[in-house]
Amino acid sequence: MATTTVLSARSRLQRSTSAWRRFLQDRWALASLVFLAFVGLIVFVGPSLAPYDPLQTNLGLRLKPPGTPGHLLGTDELGRDVLSRLLHGARPSIGVGFAAVAVAMAIGVPIGLLAGYFGGLFDAVVSRVVDVLLAFPYVLLAIAIVAALGPGLFNAMLAVGIAGVPYYVRIVRASALSLRDQEFVQASRALGASHARVLLRHVFPNALSPLIVAATLDVGWMITAAAGLSFLGLGAQPPQPEWGVMLSDGRQYVGVAPHLALVPGFAIFLVVLALNLVGDGLRDALDPRLRSSR
Repeated sequence: MATTTVLSARSRLQRSTSAWRRFLQDRWALASLVFLAFVGLIVFVGPSLAPYDPLQTNLGLRLKPPGTPGHLLGTDELGRDVLSRLLHGARPSIGVGFAAVAVAMAIGVPIGLLAGYFGGLFDAVVSRVVDVLLAFPYVLLAIAIVAALGPGLFNAMLAVGIAGVPYYVRIVRASALSLRDQEFVQASRALGASHARVLLRHVFPNALSPLIVAATLDVGWMITAAAGLSFLGLGAQPPQPEWGVMLSDGRQYVGVAPHLALVPGFAIFLVVLALNLVGDGLRDALDPRLRSSR
C-alpha cells in the first residue's frame, strides 16, 4: 500500500508540474494572475493607502469629477473621496466572493464525495434535492435566503454561498462516480484501506482538478452576485464602502456624475474578467485536450 501511495503522489506531482508549465504559456491567464496578485495586495494594504477617511463627508466638494486636485477619482454625492471608498471597499467586495465559495465548498464537497462514492439511496436523495435547488434561478435563491436571514454583508455571503452548494455537489459527485471503480481505488480497498482513507487519499485528490477550475470561475460569479445583492439593498448597507453599494448610490447620478457608477462597475468588471481568464487558463492547463480541440 505504501508503494502504491508513493507512486500515486509522484504521478500527481508530475501532472501538477506539467499543468503549471502549460499555464505559464497562456499569456492572458498569466497576466490576469499578476493583476489578481496586485488586487490581493490592494485588499490587504489598500485601506492604509487611502488618502481620506471613506466616511468623511464634505458637501462643498460634492460630485467633483475625476482629476480634481486632491481627489484623483472625484467625489460622490456627499463629497466623499471615491478613491478612498474604492480602496476600502475592495476587501469586503472581493473577500465576500472567496468566503462564499469557501462556504459552498465546505458544504457541497463532502456531500458530493459521499453521494458519488457510496451511491444507493443517499445518492438518489442528494441528486433529487440538488435538481430541485438547481431549478431555482441562482440569484433568486440567494435573494430568498438573504431575505429570510436579513440584510447585511455577512448574510449576503452566506446566502450566495448556500445557493452555490448544489453546483459543487454535482461536480464532486460526478468525479467520485468516475473514480470509485478505477483500478487504483479498487486496489486500495483490496489492501484493506478504510472508506475514509480511500476518499481522502485517492478519490478527493484526483477530484481536485475540476474542483479548482470550478472554484476559480465561481469566485467571479459570487463577487458579482454579492455586489448585486448590495445593489438591491440586501447586502452591505450604506454608508459602508462596498463596490455594490457604491454602484447603487451612483446610479442616481449617472447623468451628472457618471464616474460614481463607472468606477466601481469597472473595478468589478476587471476583477471578474481576470478571475475568468485565470479559470480558463487553469482548465486548459489541467486538461490539455481542451486546448488541442479548439
